[in-house]
Amino acid sequence: MAAFAVITGASSGIGAEFARQLAAQGYDLLLVARRTQRLEALAKELPTRCEVLAADLSQTEVCLGLLDALQDRRVDLFINNAGFGACGVFEQVDLAKELQMVDVNVRAVQILTKGMVQKMEKQGGGALLNVGSSAGLLPAGPYMATYYATKAYVVSLTQSVAAELRARRSPVYLGCLCPGPVNTEFNAVAQVQFALPGISAQACVRSALAGIRRRKTIIVPGPMMAVGMTLSRLVPRRPLIAMVAHQQKRKMGR
Repeated sequence: MAAFAVITGASSGIGAEFARQLAAQGYDLLLVARRTQRLEALAKELPTRCEVLAADLSQTEVCLGLLDALQDRRVDLFINNAGFGACGVFEQVDLAKELQMVDVNVRAVQILTKGMVQKMEKQGGGALLNVGSSAGLLPAGPYMATYYATKAYVVSLTQSVAAELRARRSPVYLGCLCPGPVNTEFNAVAQVQFALPGISAQACVRSALAGIRRRKTIIVPGPMMAVGMTLSRLVPRRPLIAMVAHQQKRKMGR
């Protein structure tokens, strides 16, 4: 029987690339996102058995419904990828968009992480990857304040739960992918242009899958970004936040 993976936010970008690379490895897939047509088009191009589920994970009941639908199925790999960002001066960014961001980037991740860890413990093993961001490894992100805060939550949650799993020698792996700029549709949704060169979604996912095989808790794809995140720890918080603010202003063309 083929291994089975679930990918949220699978209709584009990193999520769609996870689907392509996992299908090439022989995984059967459940692709989850809001855009049914995109999911169906992606499923048709893949060489393995692919199911699609149109779901708005900003809704708590939808997240719980996804877990319920998986209750009687073995899930070998769960990619918790759904999320989005927004850029702008904090008091000017639309509150409704920010709250939806919190629902998708935080609430959905919380629900699905807890549910899948519980499920994988019962089934005797499995791997769960939360897709965070290099933003979550930095102390703050002026002009993308809410996005940085949500990704810091994802990083902290993942590291904490992963430590608990390791302490009791659990067969469940939990990791967090923390990419820097990746050339996807993220820019259009967040209404920004990257201030730094982005890597391809293909390279990002290859690095993520290699990190899962090595059971790394924090996966930072791309050697330049990995070095940058390491060096950032040596910079005092206030000047580091000022540097981040400068980069965010460049995204907005200021």
